Amino acid sequence: MRARGRGCAVVSLKPLGPVSEMLCADGVPVFTCEGRGGWDFRVVKRLADIIADTRPGLIHSLLFHANFASRRAARSAGFPAKRVVCEIQTVEVERRWHLLVDRWTGGSCRCFVGNSPSVIEHLAHHARIPRDRLRLVRGGIDPEEVRAARAIDKRTLVAGIDPDAPIVLWVGRLDPVKGLTFLVRAFREVAEKTSAHLVLVGGGPLKATLEREVRRTALLGRVHLLGPRRDVPSLLKTADVFAFPSRTEGLPNALLEAMAAACPIVTTDVPGCRDLIEHERTGLVVPYDDTPKLTAAVLQLLAHPTFSAQMGKAAAVEVERNWHVERTWEGYSALYDDILRG
Repeated sequence: MRARGRGCAVVSLKPLGPVSEMLCADGVPVFTCEGRGGWDFRVVKRLADIIADTRPGLIHSLLFHANFASRRAARSAGFPAKRVVCEIQTVEVERRWHLLVDRWTGGSCRCFVGNSPSVIEHLAHHARIPRDRLRLVRGGIDPEEVRAARAIDKRTLVAGIDPDAPIVLWVGRLDPVKGLTFLVRAFREVAEKTSAHLVLVGGGPLKATLEREVRRTALLGRVHLLGPRRDVPSLLKTADVFAFPSRTEGLPNALLEAMAAACPIVTTDVPGCRDLIEHERTGLVVPYDDTPKLTAAVLQLLAHPTFSAQMGKAAAVEVERNWHVERTWEGYSALYDDILRG
């Protein structure tokens, strides 16, 4: 946005952390509401004070708590609702009350932005937000960093692994909605029929549950939880298959990055994922929680490397054409211009 001639400031509901340090180092003003949790309503008053002090031209909030706080704080600060934009980046299936709150308080903003067609359809059908108040601005990534990464030696990733052993990779937050117990169960047959290893990268509340599932399915030594990593692009270049069996998504960056890496992909036929992957053209798509079909898809990708590579290359082209982050910035900029012109 600064490159497009716009001044920017960032407000965090929570105390500042590493991202704020990066922003400050780049000259972006950062404020905090010092929130201590999702139910800390004191952030609304603090945000209202920040709005009153800075008098921005436009407010763009992202995700449920920030959207709610920005709507209430803008009203308290006397800031016009027609210059508040609220963005939703997930298809909410676990906390349906979020949709009710968005519907009931949505009149206090100009419009809702969705980052994928699935999010827009979900908001229209389940939150019953009028379509003339919904705007699609496709999310995206800069694929250059992923394309430029180099594969790493598998032996530095997993101790004692055969360097020729295939790696099935997953990246993200260890959360129940990600379908990881489903993936571990599916991998049991893969491990019996191949020399493949399953590598899970990321942290989250499901870690202990997954470790128990690995022991229960006798997959110790074949399933590896590596925790958070800073070299995900290189891991994607190293993987033979990227498996992403989520229950729901909005627009998964991890899947976009796997596409940019031309990694052979299997994912689930759920919102967010189906926006990105076309079955047997840019990857394989299976029903959620269908263990046999997920197993068969992983085995198919491992057994047919030429077919898998063709789909990986097609996925990389798809990211460049339709999901490049420059299109996201252009979409935001056009929306801002429309709002600020009235």
